[in-house]
Amino acid sequence: MDEPAKTCPRCGADLETSQGPGGTCARCLMEQARATQAAGAGAAPAGPSAAELRALFPELVIEELLGRGGMGTVWRVRQTALDRPAALKLLPGSAATDPSWPERFAREARALARLSHPGIVGVHDSGERGGLYWLLMEYVDGTSLRSVIAARECGPRQALSFVTQICDALQYAHEEGVVHRDIKPENILVDRKGRAKIADFGLAKLLAGEGRDMTLTGTQQTMGTPHYMAPEQWEKPHSVDHRADIYSLGVVFYELLTGELPLGRFAPPSRKIEVDVRLDEVVLKTLSKEPELRYQQASHIKTAVEGVSRRAEKEASEPPPGWFARRWRKLKRVLDPTTSERKRIGDIEVPARVPLGVFLFLISCVIAAVTSSGLALFVLLACSLYGMWWILKHTT
Repeated sequence: MDEPAKTCPRCGADLETSQGPGGTCARCLMEQARATQAAGAGAAPAGPSAAELRALFPELVIEELLGRGGMGTVWRVRQTALDRPAALKLLPGSAATDPSWPERFAREARALARLSHPGIVGVHDSGERGGLYWLLMEYVDGTSLRSVIAARECGPRQALSFVTQICDALQYAHEEGVVHRDIKPENILVDRKGRAKIADFGLAKLLAGEGRDMTLTGTQQTMGTPHYMAPEQWEKPHSVDHRADIYSLGVVFYELLTGELPLGRFAPPSRKIEVDVRLDEVVLKTLSKEPELRYQQASHIKTAVEGVSRRAEKEASEPPPGWFARRWRKLKRVLDPTTSERKRIGDIEVPARVPLGVFLFLISCVIAAVTSSGLALFVLLACSLYGMWWILKHTT
């Protein structure tokens, strides 16, 4: 991986003392992301007006509408008693038509309030007023990861920093028995110091309702974002567990690195950008369609990413390997059947043992050729050697 810059290329700030991740400094990253977000903002969404909210919440100063989505409307407010900023989330009114809603809302709100982690947006209070169900949450002074991606200012080092932070938060929540079910860039906030925080934990389950399809609301609107949803969220919505969050994180990981979604027969990240090829294995395993083939814990992803980073830093500090050493390293990675559940030969995805099997078959052809004679065997020898060279060159 490339040696990190010592100063920000935009403002010249010293990155060694910056609390943001590598590349540009966190402040410049936020400014660029905010500019992108403002350029793409549409008309103000419908919902309660600021005057109506002031009447319902006299203890709050209603400051600014932050946005609206499938999970509700969010306002920036200030708690006058504590003199601190907060975010007021108003949940969709359609959810309250379910007779079981008040009980479920109270139960889930208590569960969310118990989540206390630096990487999770905290819940301060909750309740119902004037027919509106609301959550008063920690205010994050920054922007969403979606805006960071759109600004195209997120390099590989920043992407790895965000992913490891998200892994920490997910691991904590999963250990507390809470599954997010809608991990996507819009639900990950980044503050001015480059710290990632996950928002809207558990709201997908709450708004979908118990005993109902987790992918649809009563109006047949998708609960969750299709491109980020694990296959089992479509096929077996009632048996979704924490590994669905791991798949969604894989989609976010791929998008952070490449700027694209992993749709159809997608190429590994190293074929899209200049990034350590060993990250391909981590990303592809996270995106396995079968939950049993993915990383089983978010902490395992963090360990794998940090392992790749440490090896890359160690290699960067050593003298460049020679021609033979580079080929030997490639040979070991290609032929090792334990490095990944699946590999690619050209554009074809194959089980990890296939390259080793083909290679051993070609070796046997070479042995047969050199122990005999004749033009036909010479052609067999030449084809076998070419086949081995092609396998090593095109397998990832």
